[in-house]
Amino acid sequence: MKKIRVLVIDDSALMRQLLTSLLSSDPAIEVIGTAADPYIARDKIKELDPDVLTLDVEMPRMDGLTFLEKLMKGHPMPVVMVSTLTEAGCETTMRALELGAVDFFTKPKFDMREGMKAEAALLTELVKAAAQARVKPLKKNSSSNNPTYALASSAMAKTTDTIIAIGASTGGTEALRDLLTTLPPDTPPIVITQHMPEKFTKLFADRLNTQCKITVKEAEDGDAVITGRALIAPGSYHMALTRSGARYQVVLNQDPLVNRHRPSVDVLFDSVAETAGKNALGVILTGMGNDGAAGMLKMNKAGAFTIAEDESSCVVFGMPKKAIEAGGVDKIVPLNEVAATMFKELNR
Repeated sequence: MKKIRVLVIDDSALMRQLLTSLLSSDPAIEVIGTAADPYIARDKIKELDPDVLTLDVEMPRMDGLTFLEKLMKGHPMPVVMVSTLTEAGCETTMRALELGAVDFFTKPKFDMREGMKAEAALLTELVKAAAQARVKPLKKNSSSNNPTYALASSAMAKTTDTIIAIGASTGGTEALRDLLTTLPPDTPPIVITQHMPEKFTKLFADRLNTQCKITVKEAEDGDAVITGRALIAPGSYHMALTRSGARYQVVLNQDPLVNRHRPSVDVLFDSVAETAGKNALGVILTGMGNDGAAGMLKMNKAGAFTIAEDESSCVVFGMPKKAIEAGGVDKIVPLNEVAATMFKELNR
């Protein structure tokens, strides 16, 4: 079996050593070189032709973001960012995802060596997902050309109780941005689970809120689920839909991981199936693994209309593929047709 060939780029000798050791411990991965800065990395990419890069954010001579932007314009390839959980680190990582990084790995806060060992499984999984990723050249921001959608006046009353539930993972931050920025202010309530660590989800929601016509916020326990608003499950918390009388709301918990995730898409989709039944619409976007497949099948069996992103537009066609194979998907469309498919169903 051909190994995944990785180039590690980090200005810290300790971090280069740790990343090399942890990645090399997986039989499917081979670290073919390291680089202390982007200039050395540029030469080694030409020489070694790696499958995946791990890239530090803060480096001398050229920062990781500048290097990433140049790379994605001239030689797009899978990149996993290695970042810190500081506010500045989160902000930079979100920008890296916008520039085309496949995913990111957060450095432990304490005891770097032991902390990295504890996260070895996650690190190798991210690199394996990146190796499968469909990386596209950096696109220019064309949000001004986004199509717009509207609810037919006849559908207004019918969609009062409709809930839109969305799940995503690897590649999902940009897929969600592309989708949500096209939605009108009167879009039915949206609940979202995107696999992401704590601290990042609030920043992600706040960024989307400045770009969308709907309101986007990181969910808080007890938040009302209302028209024109999308709630994003906070990192490290499961989010579920509940109903009190005529009012929908979300509840958060820190129950055990589901499908190795918290938040889990299955937790959200299961609750939507039980609480909203046929008055729901489910969407599963790009991501690695099988989280959401069982929950989408439950939603479908409860009468909800369900959509999966087509392989052609997915960064990683894992979660949609598993949902399709489970038999819980009504419609398979590329990302740029998801909103139109949603509104066609809402306007029926």
